[in-house]
Amino acid sequence: METMEKTTLAEKALDQGKGILRLAPTWVPRSFCVPGRRIKLHPDDYYVLGGQRGGIDERWLSSTTPAKNGPLTGKNEGLSAVVFKDGNQNKQFLLKDAIDELKGELIGTRLWKEYGSWPMYSKFFDNMGPLPHHIHHNDEHAKLIGQLGKPEAYYFPPQLNNHGGDFPYTFFGIAPGTTKAQIRECLVNFTKGDNKITNYSSAYRLEPGTGWDVPPGTLHAPGSLCTYEPQKASDVFAMYQSLVNEAIIPEELLWNGTPKDRIGDYDQLMEVIDWDLNVDPNFMANHFMRPKPVRSVEEMKAEGYVENWICYKSHAYSAKELTVMPGARVTIKDNAAYGIIMMQGHGKMGVWDVETPALIRYGQLTNDEFFISEKAAREGVNIVNTSGTDPIVMLKHFGPGNPDLKLE
Repeated sequence: METMEKTTLAEKALDQGKGILRLAPTWVPRSFCVPGRRIKLHPDDYYVLGGQRGGIDERWLSSTTPAKNGPLTGKNEGLSAVVFKDGNQNKQFLLKDAIDELKGELIGTRLWKEYGSWPMYSKFFDNMGPLPHHIHHNDEHAKLIGQLGKPEAYYFPPQLNNHGGDFPYTFFGIAPGTTKAQIRECLVNFTKGDNKITNYSSAYRLEPGTGWDVPPGTLHAPGSLCTYEPQKASDVFAMYQSLVNEAIIPEELLWNGTPKDRIGDYDQLMEVIDWDLNVDPNFMANHFMRPKPVRSVEEMKAEGYVENWICYKSHAYSAKELTVMPGARVTIKDNAAYGIIMMQGHGKMGVWDVETPALIRYGQLTNDEFFISEKAAREGVNIVNTSGTDPIVMLKHFGPGNPDLKLE
């Protein structure tokens, strides 16, 4: 992969795409997970990185955030690459390098001035079983280990959920009436087999086509639906459950987000929990998300499309699902830069052919993922659905402070 080397590759790529960059698939393994095999990777490739790395169960989208997978982590793991066609050759360079070079020209002056980076990414995570009950730190606690806090959101795309996996339920929060002493005892018992922390939580059945908002400080054990997950650009977490799906979680992951001078201090682990948020008796009412039309459905359908907000409860990111009807030609305007991933159909987007692959080999390039500059978004992206039967469906992930989003 090319480094930017102060070359004009980024400028050439942005010009070639008329403000839209084509991205290569970014695959990430997790050693403690079993792949759900719904993210379209070839069956022979889920363990292509070797047994020690574990199976590939994630695809990261519009990412400038490196994955933290321990000492075996590959170079540039988790970082999205831009694909630039130079004559008959495809050249690749990091999206992060393109943003560092093009700055506000790519992500917009507002985001560049405030963050100096692209401060979010999205991903698919796809596991056969549930993940352990775990937590993401807020900015205050993450700062103690040199990281940023991590809010995140979930959406369950129908196109990737033809089966629900082994446990399509997610535990969220702490059951009202639970005491801090009971949760602390679970943490103290982490190395004694099953610490039974989910005994004090509530599980919710997951429904394709819906989603959840997960603020930092929330205990959660994601279920086995394939999940689209917009999030703040951070990989901070700590595992609070010691046994899940008959797999033991290493104790080092309990202390993963703890400052070195407080490792072994269970009170520190308790401080990371936003207690009031977790015991909220109205947790579902406050954090469950059904799609919300961005404007009148009748007006949108008359123009050949429907667009819904699917993640809309956080300032740190937002996401939409865009459906373009068979045979339709539309121009879609947004007031912020965003990444997209194709979920269904094929056609044209600006100068690019766009298509939804059925099967992807590891290392293969695709035409299903792109990054749209703020300028191109404001001017309007032209999309043509060349199918007479199949809609185009794409998911769009935005950075913080989306001007088009009115937070509830």
